[in-house]
Amino acid sequence: MAADARDRLIGAMSAAPVPVPLADAAGTRDTPRPLVSHGCWYPSADPTGEWVAFICDRTGVPQLWTGLTNGSEIHLLDADPDPVTEVSWSPDGRWIAYTVAPGGGEHTRVLCVRPDGTGRRIVAGADAGSSAYLGCWTRDGSAVAVTVAEPPPPTGRAAALREPAAPDHETAFGDLAAGWAERDGPATLLGGAGHGQVGRRDGGPDHGTGGPGHPAAGPVHGADGPDGGGSGLGGGAPDRLTAYLVDPSGIGSPVLVAAESGAATLRVCDVGQDGRFALVRRGPRGRREAVVVRTADLTTRSVLRVGDGDPWIGRFSQDGRTLWLRSDHERQFAALLAAALDEDGGHLGLSVVAEREGSDLELLAFAEDGRTAALAWNVRGATELETLSLSTAARPRRVPLPHEVVTRIARAGPAGTVLAVSGSQRRPGVWWAPPGARSARTPWSSRDEDAVPPGRPPVRPVPLRPVARDGVHLGGWYYRAPGRDAGRPAPCVIHLHGGPEEQERPVFDPLYHELLGRGLDVFAPDVRGSSGWGRSFVDADLGTGRFAAIDDVADCAAHVVLDGLADPTRLAVMGRSYGGYLTMASLVWHPELFRTGVAVCGMSDLATFFAGTEPWIAESAAHKYGHPVRDRELLRSLSPMSRVDELRVPLLAVHGEHDTNVPPGESEQMVRAARERGLPAEMLTLRDEGHEFRRADNRRLFRRAAADWMQRHLGD
Repeated sequence: MAADARDRLIGAMSAAPVPVPLADAAGTRDTPRPLVSHGCWYPSADPTGEWVAFICDRTGVPQLWTGLTNGSEIHLLDADPDPVTEVSWSPDGRWIAYTVAPGGGEHTRVLCVRPDGTGRRIVAGADAGSSAYLGCWTRDGSAVAVTVAEPPPPTGRAAALREPAAPDHETAFGDLAAGWAERDGPATLLGGAGHGQVGRRDGGPDHGTGGPGHPAAGPVHGADGPDGGGSGLGGGAPDRLTAYLVDPSGIGSPVLVAAESGAATLRVCDVGQDGRFALVRRGPRGRREAVVVRTADLTTRSVLRVGDGDPWIGRFSQDGRTLWLRSDHERQFAALLAAALDEDGGHLGLSVVAEREGSDLELLAFAEDGRTAALAWNVRGATELETLSLSTAARPRRVPLPHEVVTRIARAGPAGTVLAVSGSQRRPGVWWAPPGARSARTPWSSRDEDAVPPGRPPVRPVPLRPVARDGVHLGGWYYRAPGRDAGRPAPCVIHLHGGPEEQERPVFDPLYHELLGRGLDVFAPDVRGSSGWGRSFVDADLGTGRFAAIDDVADCAAHVVLDGLADPTRLAVMGRSYGGYLTMASLVWHPELFRTGVAVCGMSDLATFFAGTEPWIAESAAHKYGHPVRDRELLRSLSPMSRVDELRVPLLAVHGEHDTNVPPGESEQMVRAARERGLPAEMLTLRDEGHEFRRADNRRLFRRAAADWMQRHLGD
């Protein structure tokens, strides 16, 4: 092993996590009564399938619970107020690992606890400034994989962003080649080249020319969380990601599985039966890779491209000669692929096991013996679930679903599964699917009729397919306020999701319910850059394609107006995270269209965003928007602050005080600029929240404040 590589490994081991004991959980004997209509999600069952660990917000904060799959008995396993984000029960049943977000912020840590509430301890992420998240368990349950993100020195990065410097190609993973806005395979960028062209065209750095490409982006959301580290963009000192196998009891020493400087993500997804190989997912969004690592010397044996979305991308077969993988390798839509491996983990060939035209394989789970897989397909935003034998030629078996969307699948016992289910008529809940029987709601999940107080049931949305000005077909869901005359145009809020590669799904959203109750319609579109419509659609907002994504918002508004659904004089725009950025961008690029806007945790200036965000966010963002130094002019042109003089309407900004993903200063500077121009502008800061609003009281405050603002400015 080369000396520099050996030094890096020694440095990584010096930072290996050590379990930190905590007081035992006192809540296992007490079952607090639900204070609000609650949700249950992220289930993980014990080896017998009799008990399941899950996240529930019945006390107002997402916390760790356990419950019988076929009974009403439940226990609060960790009563601390820090929100829980991930859960995983060990294969031997001895431990439950989970990720928490201290103070509601973006720096997370991994804990383990015994199923009876004893032995609680921090496994990784206890050090100040670090962040950790869960990987898989080893097959025997003796160790859990964790990834630790160690921050770079506090100098370097910010200074490098202010002073253009020659990037160090040896260390700066964030370096983007001239064709950074392109991707390999059959993906084709939608729309014409050169839309809103900015930057040099003289053979210097390419600031985006409209070739094929993909996502990553400002805010990192969804299942990944702060799933990685950053690069020291512009030649600054890179931070480091290290992944270990950790014995929760602290008896065995941590085992290093992977270490990278300047990586955007690094998650251990599986360890083979004999422990010789690990499956690691790495890379920025839009350029994810599945890597087979030989654990003895940490050498890479195989690399395959995989899609974004759920981080649990695959599993080794029992004999280690096949890697089952959820991947969009050289495809428009993700499918189940089988990669044949040689004795040393090398890639021999690739075959398609299951695919669907026009639909992504979204979730993938396996029975304990690895012979059966559960496949969740994203069909225009809704889920279709099936099971598939991996050892026979039997056709897939369709699994009926009680509601529209499955958000997680976990095995429960030898052949059963537990499902996290959401829908337009209910709060998230957990369903148990025993072998050969229909799935049933667990008694401790809320009932459909409890989604909202009696008197005003949730609205079931209808799908729409707007067409953008350049001919690209968009998607989305329209919610009609109850009691409104079908032929009468309504005041309407265009709500924009985050990501940008998230997707609008037909699930119950309390914010939409609040807006609908004020007599406001809601249209929630998928503009270009969203997932669920093929890789080319996700890639279509790269580089200068983002100008077209901003125009998509205006085209969606025009669509609902021309269809007679929305009143053109009473339109508003609202969104969270990347949707917050799009909200501010829409208000300054199309100032005549909207009467007001509500921007939630959005970026207002891409330069200050890069300077202030987490390193791992900056790494992914560079692959989505452009490099903060070499593509500086493009980023300036895409920033709402560069056009703030065009703002004409009142603006409400909302932000979590501990948001290190998109720092609160992004909202503050936009509100300050609006006020300086004589416009009504306010900012709501939510205490003890980060980029996600997880506490029930804060979520309630947010949606009521937003609805009050909309009602005030869209009234007759």
